[in-house]
Amino acid sequence: MEFAHPEYLVDTDWLARHIDDENLTIFDVTGMLTSKLINRAEEECFNKGHIKGAIFFDVPAGKGVLSDQNAKLPWSWPSRAQFEATMGEYGVSNDTHVIIVAKTPRADIDSGTMWCTRAWWTMHHFGVRCSILLGGVEKWENEGREMTTEVNKPTITSFTASEHYLKGLATKEDVLASITGESICLVDTLSQDSFEGNEPGYGPRKGHIEGAVNIPFRALMDSETALFKDATAMGQALEDLMSQASVITYCGGAIAATVDAFALKLMGYDNVSVYDASLMEWSADESLQMLDSAKLVD
Repeated sequence: MEFAHPEYLVDTDWLARHIDDENLTIFDVTGMLTSKLINRAEEECFNKGHIKGAIFFDVPAGKGVLSDQNAKLPWSWPSRAQFEATMGEYGVSNDTHVIIVAKTPRADIDSGTMWCTRAWWTMHHFGVRCSILLGGVEKWENEGREMTTEVNKPTITSFTASEHYLKGLATKEDVLASITGESICLVDTLSQDSFEGNEPGYGPRKGHIEGAVNIPFRALMDSETALFKDATAMGQALEDLMSQASVITYCGGAIAATVDAFALKLMGYDNVSVYDASLMEWSADESLQMLDSAKLVD
């Protein structure tokens, strides 16, 4: 089995060959968040050494570069105008090929994979040609490839977003439709313990949305960062989802949810969207049904 869209990933050999290409831009989206959702990764990681030519692109911060700055919740889908302005500021035109890279500074805390896929998910649907570096900064560095502390500044340009920029976005109303019997499969991408309510929740309540199935995002990769399973293993993990009419993924804040969604796209399944506010919105509304281990029935 092979990936339907292998162009969504590049390996370190490919990047080494193309690193000086005129239309190539490398965005480092490493996250190292504080409890206040401030990202320390630029100071703690990027400035100490990064891939040649990379620009630090702060997606992980609660009000990061790809978030709606006016939204109540963090990491909210940006408006078209916001996105176009950000791309222009960071030197991305409609001819640019963006390579998304990251590392995982703290195991099981700062998933470089999910920040790569969140950046990809947003940029892809707004019309940016973008790919994720397989194995992340760790693989690049472990192979002895060039790292630098040189500061790279983008050249201001302009970008025109796709008219279909909302295609990858699901709302609370879409999730409610999945519960009421429409042909939508709802997928919780967090751990089994979170799904069953055995871990602290992402908001006032623990557990999962009624009707959801659980496919933890870490089940789709061999290790951090962005070292995804091969096509055969990924296809086996996602087989049941790819037979559904449509899929909505969610997590705590619509970050890990993009790993499963990206994997489905990689395999050629296109009718998938991400619940943007995820459990941060859902769990705060007592009128919306959630289940935990105390309510589950064998």
